[in-house]
Amino acid sequence: MGPLSYYQLYELNHAALSPMRAAADAMRLALRNPFNPIGQTPFGKNWSAGLELFERVTRRYGKPAFGLPTTLVGGTRVPVTERVVWQRPFCGLIHFERGLDRPRNDPKMLIVAPMSGHYATLLRGTVEAMLPKHEVYITDWADARTVPLADGPFDLDDYIDYVISMLHFLGGDTHVVAVCQPAVPVLAAAAVMETRGDPYIPRSMTLMGGPIDTRVNPTAVNKLAEGKSIDWFQKNVIMQVPFPHQGFMRDVYPGFLQLSGFMGMNLDRHVSAHKQYFKHLVEGDGDSQTKHTEFYDEYLAVMDLTAEFYLQTVDTVFIRHALPKGEMMHRGMPVDLTAIRNIALLTVEGENDDISGVGQTKAAQDLCVNLPDEKRAHYVQPKVGHYGVFNGSRFRSEIAPRIGDFVLTHNRPEMIAKPVRPAAPPAPVVEASPAPAEAEAAPVAEIAPKRARPRARKNGLAAILLAAPSGVADDLKLISGVGPKLESTLNAIGIFHFWQLAGLTAAQLAELDDRLAFKGRAARDKWVEQAAALAGETAPADQKVG
Repeated sequence: MGPLSYYQLYELNHAALSPMRAAADAMRLALRNPFNPIGQTPFGKNWSAGLELFERVTRRYGKPAFGLPTTLVGGTRVPVTERVVWQRPFCGLIHFERGLDRPRNDPKMLIVAPMSGHYATLLRGTVEAMLPKHEVYITDWADARTVPLADGPFDLDDYIDYVISMLHFLGGDTHVVAVCQPAVPVLAAAAVMETRGDPYIPRSMTLMGGPIDTRVNPTAVNKLAEGKSIDWFQKNVIMQVPFPHQGFMRDVYPGFLQLSGFMGMNLDRHVSAHKQYFKHLVEGDGDSQTKHTEFYDEYLAVMDLTAEFYLQTVDTVFIRHALPKGEMMHRGMPVDLTAIRNIALLTVEGENDDISGVGQTKAAQDLCVNLPDEKRAHYVQPKVGHYGVFNGSRFRSEIAPRIGDFVLTHNRPEMIAKPVRPAAPPAPVVEASPAPAEAEAAPVAEIAPKRARPRARKNGLAAILLAAPSGVADDLKLISGVGPKLESTLNAIGIFHFWQLAGLTAAQLAELDDRLAFKGRAARDKWVEQAAALAGETAPADQKVG
C-alpha cells in the first residue's frame, strides 16, 4: 500500500476532527443558554466566540441554496420556483419559474455558471438581478465526487456539447451569458453552431470576465498555469475520490485544492476577516456576523472537477492558448471563430480583475472578425475586481442594466440572419453505400421538445446511420425493451439518438430488425412511437408500426 494522497489525508483529517467539532458546537450552545451565568461574562463570550470560530473553520460546507423565493416584476412581488428542466450526469438546467398572473414576452436567458470549483449559487446575485425582466435558466454543474464512475468521463468537449444541447432544448430565441471560465466553451459552442448552420444559435452572448486570451495582460493565475507543464498538473493536483463518496475512484481535481489556491491569493484579507468575525461575535454585532457567514458559507463551499475536464481546460486555455491561435479543436473539427456572423456579442470586464486581466475577454471581439459592428459591444466596469463583474452593487446598478439593454436590442427575430448549411453533411454514414446528396445533414445535438426533427429519407436504413453521436448521445435505455446490451448494439450499428428511431419507415424498421438478435422486438415494443415521444414529436402515420 502506497502513501496516502492529499485527498485521503484531507478526508482523514476531517473525520478525526468531527468529534471535536461536535463537542465545540455543544459547548457553544451551552454557553449561549440564557440560564448559564458564565455565558454572559467576558470570559464566557470569548470562549463561545472561539468555539464557533473553530467549528466554522473545520466544517465541510455543502452546496448552498439559491434562496430566491420571490422577485419584483412590473412593480408586483411574485413567487419564484426552481425547476430542473434538463438533466445529464454532470449538469442540470434550472429554470427560475416566475408565478406571473399573465404571460410576459420577456427574453429567455441562459446563464452558464463557471465550473471552476464553486457551485452555481455563486451567481445568486446575477440571477436575482436578471429575474425581473428575463426568463432565467442557469447551469447547475455537478460535484464530480458525487458522480459514479459508471457515468463515464466529462471533458471540455463534453462541456461544449452540453451547452449546445441546452441551447437546442431552449430554442433559437435564447440569449446566453457566460461568467468567467465558461466564456471559452460558450464562445467555442457558438462557433461550432454557426459553422454547422445550426438554426438554434442564441440571439446574443455576453462574456463576462472570461479568459479568452490569457496572453493579454496576464495575471498571477495565468502565469502559474503557463509556467507548468500539463504533466506537472497531472502528477501534482489530480487525485482519486476516496471511499465512501459516490464518485469513488474517479480522477478529479479536488475542490479543497482550488479553495486553497483562492484563499492563498488573498490570505491576509481572509485572516483579517476571521479576526473581525471573532470580535463581532464577542460584541454581539449580529449584522456583521450575518454578512460574514453569508459570504463564507458560499465561498467555502467547493466542488471537485473531473481530471479530464480540468487538464484539457488548463492545456487548451492557459498553456497552448489554442482558441485565440485558431488551434482549438472540438471532436476533431477546428473551432472557427470567423464563422460567427449572427450572434450578437457583448464583452464585460472589471478594471481591477486579478483573475482575468483587462483585455482577455475583449479579445473575443478581435477574434470574431466577421461579426458586424452593430452586433458587438464592450464595457469595462471601473473600480471592480473579478467578483464585482457579476455580483455586488456596481453590477446591479451599472452592469446588469447594460446587459438587459443589449439583450433587448438583439431580441428581435428579424435581426437573426438565416444560417447557411455546410455544403457537405458533417457526419458520414456507417454503411459503405452513401446517402443521396440531397439528404439533409443529421442534427448536431438534441433539439427542443416539440420541434421538428429531420426525417429520414425512405431509401434504406443507411440514410439515418451515423459514425458517431451528433453532440450528446441520447439514453436509448429510456425506451422500454432496450437494455444496456441492446443500446450498445444500436450504437454499433450507428443509432445514437431518439430522432433516428422516431423517423424510421416500415421498410427501415424491417431492415433494422434483420440486424438485431431479437427478431420483432422493435415492432412489438413500438420503438418508433416511444422514440417519438421521447424526442418530443409524433411519428407520422406512414411510419407507425405494430
